[in-house]
Amino acid sequence: MTRARPGKQTARPRSVSENLRKLFNLFGPNDKVLITIDADPDSMASAMALKRLLREKVTSVTLAHFNKIIRSDNLSMVRLLRIPLVKLQEISPNRFTKILLVDGQPHHNEAFNDFQYDVVIDHHPKIMPVKAAFVDIRPDYGATATIMTQYLRSAKIRLSERLATALVYAIKVDTNNFEMRAVEEDVKAFRFLFPYSNMHLLHRIEICEMAIDDLHYFQEGLENRRVIKGKMFSHLGKVPSADALVLVADFFMKCHEVAWVVVSGICRNTLVVVIRNDGLRKDAGNSAIKAFGRFGRAGGHRAKARAEIPSANLEEHFAKGDDVNLAEFVVRRFEKCVEM
Repeated sequence: MTRARPGKQTARPRSVSENLRKLFNLFGPNDKVLITIDADPDSMASAMALKRLLREKVTSVTLAHFNKIIRSDNLSMVRLLRIPLVKLQEISPNRFTKILLVDGQPHHNEAFNDFQYDVVIDHHPKIMPVKAAFVDIRPDYGATATIMTQYLRSAKIRLSERLATALVYAIKVDTNNFEMRAVEEDVKAFRFLFPYSNMHLLHRIEICEMAIDDLHYFQEGLENRRVIKGKMFSHLGKVPSADALVLVADFFMKCHEVAWVVVSGICRNTLVVVIRNDGLRKDAGNSAIKAFGRFGRAGGHRAKARAEIPSANLEEHFAKGDDVNLAEFVVRRFEKCVEM
């Protein structure tokens, strides 16, 4: 008989039921829970699912978002599915006994820096260590909603129509209708959720992609566009939300001659760079880190990524409001760090 080689044994990954049991063990009936999110379809649906999981185990669960919700589809999702959100800036974290984060990690945004998290559940790549009593990060999954669906199934919870519809929409959005980053677990979750969801509500949310006021961002993006060897760049100047950059970037990716899209703008004294690609032998997340990571936060998936650079980090290079040179900076950094 062959003797096993001595050495450290690789820990067996916990099953969904084991993870769920460990999660539930963190909470008691007197806990008041705060779930923080950067509101988008995946984070909102995942927060709804987590609230449903904990509903009968704690005193209360509050869902709080730090970002201003501007995109019309996200606003429709909140309204039509009656998602009970409050603004993170308007509540006192001291009145909660447990603080949770879904579809994000503490280093993803400055708004999360002041919290000591008890739970972090996410599907984005882990770039920095995450400290919490319970951490479940699965970067191979297309959506955090898929992880939460597995928990709901393991807990044998009967899904409401609103919750199932929210989770279906989240999986569709984050996998780009299963055209990007979808794995078998995402497909299984979608198939499980589909019979419980309302397709009329889902369609109503999906068709509300923008408001009339958003149209001028497309005009700005088209006027400022610049194409270099299959890469399209555009700088929009000041924008109220990074959602405007996402709208334009996704629109530009419809051009079949374009392999990369990089759309930038200034949002709340931060240079935000939204990156998209066609998903063919490219990695937008790594490219964002290489191009902009030294100046601020950067990361993402293979086909979608973002960088956020505080204006203070660029003050020695550019005057305030210097959009021309900021646009050139984005082009130069990306061209230098990305090979076609």
